[in-house]
Amino acid sequence: MLILSVGMPRAGSGWYYNLTHDLVAAAGGQDARQIRQRYHLERILTEVNCNIGALTLPRLTSVLLPSLLGNTFVIKAHAAPTPAALRVIQSGRLRAAYIYRDPRDALLSAYDNGQRALQKGRPNAFSHLTDFDKSLEFMRAYVRISDAWLAITPVLHTRYESLKDDYDLESGLLAAFLDLDPGDPRARPVIERYRPEAARQGQQGIHFNKGKAGRFRERMTIEQQEIMAREFATYLTRMGYAI
Repeated sequence: MLILSVGMPRAGSGWYYNLTHDLVAAAGGQDARQIRQRYHLERILTEVNCNIGALTLPRLTSVLLPSLLGNTFVIKAHAAPTPAALRVIQSGRLRAAYIYRDPRDALLSAYDNGQRALQKGRPNAFSHLTDFDKSLEFMRAYVRISDAWLAITPVLHTRYESLKDDYDLESGLLAAFLDLDPGDPRARPVIERYRPEAARQGQQGIHFNKGKAGRFRERMTIEQQEIMAREFATYLTRMGYAI
């Protein structure tokens, strides 16, 4: 079985991936990094979290092969679902879990992360977001991608704020989605390892700096907040975020 952990950027997607990956490994699955090396998928699954990039048919075919040979492992993406991905999901060969966040906080987090990287002299994927307009355009695209994932019924949908605030419930739902009882002795240590409060104790793999809901209200100007409210109004209302 191939598991896809997919998410909106700066929505705890690295944390979500690591939790998913380690739950699968605890249940008898394989370490995705070892699969990448064993099947020479370094050009397909990049970065530490085995990011597949675009969900094209050639890329999906490459990673499906090890799963068809009996390996269960987790890969990561931020990309939109494609017709090829939808076919594989519907066939039951790919199981996907998607995490999303208030796009206004995700926008601010992406901007901050990119600027910190620039200041350190190590530009990253967000460093081109040098002003509000560029950040807004960036997040517009990912809201459209979020809409696409949220429309797919077999996909598990997880709200980032809920994973932080009601971790036991949401981690339990994720474990159940992976056919693992959250009370299973194999699952409990993994769930404990990735508790949000563990970030303050230096636990690696949680991947959030502040993660505070509504932080955009403190950092963004009233005009910027009004622009985001207009741009994302439909999404915010549907997903239950206060405008």
